Amino acid sequence: MKGFRYQLYLLVMVLMVILPAGCIHNDLPYPRIPQKITAIAAEGETKSAYIDSISFEVNIYLDESVDIENVRFSEYKITPGATSTPDLLEGTYDFTTPVYVTLSRYQDYDWELIAHQDIVRYFQVVGEVGESVVDPVGHRVIVNMPEGTDLSKLTLQRVKLGPEGITTITPALNPGPLDLSYPLRVSVECHGRSEYWTIYAQYTEAIVMTTSVDAWSKVIWAYGNGPADVKNGFEYKKADASEWTKVPEQYVSQTQGAFSCYIPHLDPLTEYVVRAVSGENLANEVTVTTQGTADIPNGDFENWCQIGKIVYPYAEGGVQFWDTGNTGSSTLGQNLTTSSTDTPTGSGLSAECRTEFVGIAGIGKLGAGSIFTGKFVKVDGTNGILDFGRPWNLRPTKLKGYYKYKTSAINYVSSEFSSMKGEPDTCVIYVALTDWTAPYEIRTNPKNRNLFNPNASYVIGYGQMQYSGTMDEWKEFEIPISYRNTAKQPTYIQITAATSKYGDYFTGAAGAVLWVDQFSFGWDLE
Repeated sequence: MKGFRYQLYLLVMVLMVILPAGCIHNDLPYPRIPQKITAIAAEGETKSAYIDSISFEVNIYLDESVDIENVRFSEYKITPGATSTPDLLEGTYDFTTPVYVTLSRYQDYDWELIAHQDIVRYFQVVGEVGESVVDPVGHRVIVNMPEGTDLSKLTLQRVKLGPEGITTITPALNPGPLDLSYPLRVSVECHGRSEYWTIYAQYTEAIVMTTSVDAWSKVIWAYGNGPADVKNGFEYKKADASEWTKVPEQYVSQTQGAFSCYIPHLDPLTEYVVRAVSGENLANEVTVTTQGTADIPNGDFENWCQIGKIVYPYAEGGVQFWDTGNTGSSTLGQNLTTSSTDTPTGSGLSAECRTEFVGIAGIGKLGAGSIFTGKFVKVDGTNGILDFGRPWNLRPTKLKGYYKYKTSAINYVSSEFSSMKGEPDTCVIYVALTDWTAPYEIRTNPKNRNLFNPNASYVIGYGQMQYSGTMDEWKEFEIPISYRNTAKQPTYIQITAATSKYGDYFTGAAGAVLWVDQFSFGWDLE
């Protein structure tokens, strides 16, 4: 009996060893390599699509004449080795809602494609107050007329309710007499599809209205509505003043009954009152307070330090507003951005950025010197990962400073810019105000490249300058900043100065040098 139990025990032990062996499987994980859309182009696009490799999102910009329900692509490239479901080069796609694409290789990566199409629509009637409300979602037009107007005897000036040249309105609406004593229903047809629109007229008690006022540091922007056939404008004063000042006509713009202005040469951190004026009629008053101003930290580039092998553009232990690509290039023994005693005044320090081949024994790649607001996060092989931007909520009108540049013939090119070999290299300085909620991650690795795009929706204001010659002396520059929206307040600022415009693509001229100094902001207009 004991012998049997012993044999049974041995059998169980053998099974415990054998059974797991029969279930052996490969526990090694597949590599996680994000699959990217590297190039994409739609037929009829107004500008290049913006590919966000961090959020796996593509924004496409279409001309108003494109049928958004049948968008066709002329170019579509993805990471080599990946598969795409669907393949965007096949068929057409309905972009009235986002289109989703799955790229697969080891794992699946879902991309969201969003189309933006701005269709200019308008409906203008003689004597209306402000601009007609054109509502493409509700398929309606609302015309505001002064009290007492005979709505059966209006005059239509112009109308556009769909893409130019391919939209038909039935019954036809032509400039001339228009009866809106009752709602008018019309059919608007385009791309073989019809929508029914309703056009209303209504009375408004207010002849003139101050619709919004946006206060910057030394400039105020004001917007109003009034009769289209009257000279409209604005007045302003300090809150504690008794006399109003008329805004000069050259600062006022008017489109029919909608008008706006800018008011320059104001005092920061001061309360002002603004009102629209239409003939003898005064609008509601709006009180606002201008913002303050601020200097660019270390904008004179006097503060530098060296920690280990790396040179940094700030005092050790001080405010780290600027950074460079030195963290990457120093791994191969070079700091491409350093301080220089060559300055526009002959004293102090400036920032010197150089483009050089960075490597050891002929192994390496081109490095373009730059200085930027943000932080170099880490090295990615021979590439870099950066955080762009520093918190900022003011709205300057221009970036000012001094620069000097020495160009050279481009002798290193990437596949995207192979045709540029031998051309003079170009430096670039730009400033952007954005609505980022955190620093923006920049990746220079071609496998998952993600760069700054001045046309992206996160950009509120932008300005840049470029130069491709050789200068013997320093030159002063002013870069005007163009804003897309005067009301939106930025959250981050990005300033970049780079020796080679296409340095992020490892394209440039070894030997090109850019010096910059005395960066500051302008806050006024004119």
